[in-house]
Amino acid sequence: MAGKTAVPRTFAARAGRGWRGLIAAVVALAIGCGGVVYAANNSVQGAKKEEGGFDGDAPTAILVEASSGSVLFEKNADELRAPSSMMKLMTAEVVFNAIKKGDVKLTDEYRISENAWRRGGAPSGTSTMFAAINSKVSIDDLLHGAIIPSGNDACIALAEGLAGNEYTFATDFMTKRARELGLTKSTFGNSNGLPDPRNKMTVRELAVLARHIILTYPDMYKLFGEKEFTWNKIRQQNRNPLLNALPGADGLKTGYTKEGGYGMVGSAVQNDTRLIVVVNGLEDSEDRATEAKKMLEWGFRSFETRTLIAANQPVGYARVFGGESRSVKLTTPDPVKVMVAKNGNDKLIARIVYSGPVKAPITAGQKIGVVRVWRGGNVAVEQPVYAADPVATGSTMRRALDGVQELVIGMFRAGVEKL
Repeated sequence: MAGKTAVPRTFAARAGRGWRGLIAAVVALAIGCGGVVYAANNSVQGAKKEEGGFDGDAPTAILVEASSGSVLFEKNADELRAPSSMMKLMTAEVVFNAIKKGDVKLTDEYRISENAWRRGGAPSGTSTMFAAINSKVSIDDLLHGAIIPSGNDACIALAEGLAGNEYTFATDFMTKRARELGLTKSTFGNSNGLPDPRNKMTVRELAVLARHIILTYPDMYKLFGEKEFTWNKIRQQNRNPLLNALPGADGLKTGYTKEGGYGMVGSAVQNDTRLIVVVNGLEDSEDRATEAKKMLEWGFRSFETRTLIAANQPVGYARVFGGESRSVKLTTPDPVKVMVAKNGNDKLIARIVYSGPVKAPITAGQKIGVVRVWRGGNVAVEQPVYAADPVATGSTMRRALDGVQELVIGMFRAGVEKL
């Protein structure tokens, strides 16, 4: 059965005293903040300005707490727009992943083709690392060139080196990897974000991508915070204005095209809390920098992290089919945390979602489902839950009784659906 149909029984009838107590405690906290993870398009989520909420000018924007993924503010977060050079984050991730898997090494060298030089190098008049035509450049240096001065030539060279040509890299490598990361809407026509009608991303998916890079590649992520890069005797500054304007800022990427406007993916850490901001569609670079900085400052000022469920503590129970036990205790190895407004009054509700009943045998540590934390009617945090203990297969009589029970429940549901 689908997880959603199992939620009411699991949550209300099968939870047990510990889980009911936890839910009561969570609701009693009466804490929270504006923001959702799965909001509808063309939406603004968050408290009103007079209530301490954010008031911004960016056509599309999102603010996320990196550890939990909790969304603190969003505006038209699912609207597809040209990501411009912010799309270089996808190119970087593909290369980071290839390095992590051992497919390539940082010391491997790729040739700067005439195509890379002409379309992304000095003759192009666009952002470039000024790599010389036909020269060989290491992947390490190409990543520096792509990330710090936003070199289009560096991105094309990486694409050609990994995939043979840029088109294959964009349509196969980037798209395939994006889908693996859950970026279902993003499409790519090249490696660098230069104007192409196929280059489309949402600020939500850019935030998901940025969060993934930060958490998965902490060593490689340091590249985004380097303030300058010199190549071919030409020193260039990092194009991210936040690095010198906001304490704790260490990434990520700016972008501009006529089609997309001015945009930025930024991140900063203050008081052990990391926030990620994405804005796009602004009319000039100063507005872009001001908007991103203002949103991050508001987030640090207005929110704090609270732990709802400690690591390895019982979260609840899932019903078992055909097992020695009728239920299995669930835990999560990581604490369930959520960013909440310091002066908010929204209630938080947590629920376990799984496809059930879960068929025995069950091994300890087996993933069963997820725990979701709602802020109002919207999901704020979602984390997997696992079986705390093993459950062996039950007797023939036990399996038969469970089968009859599921048959009756299925008939009842079918009858309800016809009403």
